[in-house]
Amino acid sequence: METRTIRQRLPDLGSILTAVGFVLLVNLVGAAPSAIGSPDTPWFRALEKPWFYPPTIAFPVVWTLLFTLLGVALWLVWRSDADGRRLALGLFGAQMLFNVVWTPTFFALEAPLAALGVIVVLWGLVVGTIVAFRRVDRRGAALLVPYLAWVTFAAILNFELWRLNA
Repeated sequence: METRTIRQRLPDLGSILTAVGFVLLVNLVGAAPSAIGSPDTPWFRALEKPWFYPPTIAFPVVWTLLFTLLGVALWLVWRSDADGRRLALGLFGAQMLFNVVWTPTFFALEAPLAALGVIVVLWGLVVGTIVAFRRVDRRGAALLVPYLAWVTFAAILNFELWRLNA
């Protein structure tokens, strides 16, 4: 009897495949802007970097991990029937839009100040998404906390890149 109770709590294969689909989708959407702009340009290489600028390899590793957490969080909220689900999903979509817009704004347009405006809005949307997710699924909200930490760091980095090169 105990085994059946544990087995009933585990997601079925269809749910697991759906979760994997959400993770892949968020990673694909998140990576798409790199086709438009990237740090591999003469303009970016010439910028003065702050002392805390991470090694280049950190960015794809961190973003892949964060987008994976976002995909799982989105899946948790998507499958819920709790009140506030639609608002949470809408805020998630809005923050992803601003996330996607940041890369071409910074790298393709070579506009660090405009990108700073984008990331400040993104930061607010991430906070709002965490609050909305918390009302639907606390686990989903918790999975977004590392993302908020990284966006905070990225905003500081963006500011410093603008300040040092203005």
